[in-house]
Amino acid sequence: MCQLCGCSLPGTESVAHGAVSHPLHGGGPEQLAVLTNLLARNDEAAAHNRAHFDMYGVLAINFMSSPGAGKTSLLEATIRRLRTQYRISVVEGDLATENDARRIRAQGVPAIQITTGNACHLDASMVHGALHEIRLADVDLLFIENVGNLVCPASFDLGQHRNVVLLSVPEGDDKPEKYPVMFRAAELMLITKADLLEHIPEFDMQRARSSLQSIASAVPVLELSSRRETGMDAWIDWLHAEKLANDRRCAASKPVAHTHAHHDHRT
Repeated sequence: MCQLCGCSLPGTESVAHGAVSHPLHGGGPEQLAVLTNLLARNDEAAAHNRAHFDMYGVLAINFMSSPGAGKTSLLEATIRRLRTQYRISVVEGDLATENDARRIRAQGVPAIQITTGNACHLDASMVHGALHEIRLADVDLLFIENVGNLVCPASFDLGQHRNVVLLSVPEGDDKPEKYPVMFRAAELMLITKADLLEHIPEFDMQRARSSLQSIASAVPVLELSSRRETGMDAWIDWLHAEKLANDRRCAASKPVAHTHAHHDHRT
């Protein structure tokens, strides 16, 4: 049972939890074997989710960050920019409340809330359950807002196509070095709350980029402010490019329908 990250959920049906140690916190050989099996089952569920996304041409993006880094605010600003171009749905993960889901619904977008209790991350089976409430045929972009945590979410594949990790200015510019597993899992790092730079001179953009490079990550870095909606164009351009690439990949992977010419054998 994980006493450090809060994943103490004995008896849960989620494949990522149980009365065992968390994979990030070690344990004996027997615990390691159980955890390996649990993570393998999670990966199977994630592959199942991804197959559903690909079947309907849905681009699924997983947002990860510490609490308060601005995930929901960024989603609100993104929806305002894209809701006339794409059909968007959101899966929200939090320990308790539907506060964030209500904010997303206020933007006119469906949002499914997953309340995890004391689990510090989402897993693939949780997301699969939420997908039963979403008509994927009516979705182009699916955003998954993971539980605020810079450790555990990085270890659990949800079936997403891309991981986006947010680093907010008030957190400090050295977080990638402190949480390398999380930031290595990213396909994009967003430096959020950039409007606060004038009030927090201790944060240095170049140091933040160097911190990311120090963990051998070459992922792109974008700076933005959701509140002022500055720097959003580059983020929106990245989403457009990812959606186009995903559409092409899904189209290429679909089996080609073979048609046979009809021959009239009547004389």
